[in-house]
Amino acid sequence: MSLLLTIVIIVCLIIIIGTLIHMYNNLVGLRNRVKNSYAQIDVQLKRRNDLIPNLVETVKGYAGHEKGVLEEVTKARTGVMNASTVEEASAADNQLTGALKTLFAVAENYPDLKANSNFQQLQNELSDTEDKISYARQFYNDVVLKYNNACQQFPSSLMARLFGFKEETFFEAPESEREVPKVEF
Repeated sequence: MSLLLTIVIIVCLIIIIGTLIHMYNNLVGLRNRVKNSYAQIDVQLKRRNDLIPNLVETVKGYAGHEKGVLEEVTKARTGVMNASTVEEASAADNQLTGALKTLFAVAENYPDLKANSNFQQLQNELSDTEDKISYARQFYNDVVLKYNNACQQFPSSLMARLFGFKEETFFEAPESEREVPKVEF
């Protein structure tokens, strides 16, 4: 009888240890997916940052007196490049998005610029990149949700606290972009 009890205890210990190892590895895997998905956002932001100088130079040739808009785009681009946290990157990205909207609004005033094939190509590439950034943000937030759930749900929350796994921050839109636009006719 004591041999059977010993075997049962050993099997139970193996199951418990296996479960703990699985929870720990799951948390590590999710944390690494969060880092990877943020890096994918970074890749797309870098792509956009690489396109912006070409776009600015193209617009400069047509709209040289719109210096303030061009400076705002350049300043916002620098902010994105210098961001080191999710919060800083999110704020800088939102500022750059606003500056680019203004730049494209200015371009509407210059028919020759809008017809310029280089400008159109850059605008299309930038639009494609913006879509990729949007998808990358969505994927990042999905992974952060899974990771944060694992950090908060029992029993993996015990493992998360024990090994110092911290919740991650979502990539969020600014309050101003959450408001419903007012449409008047």
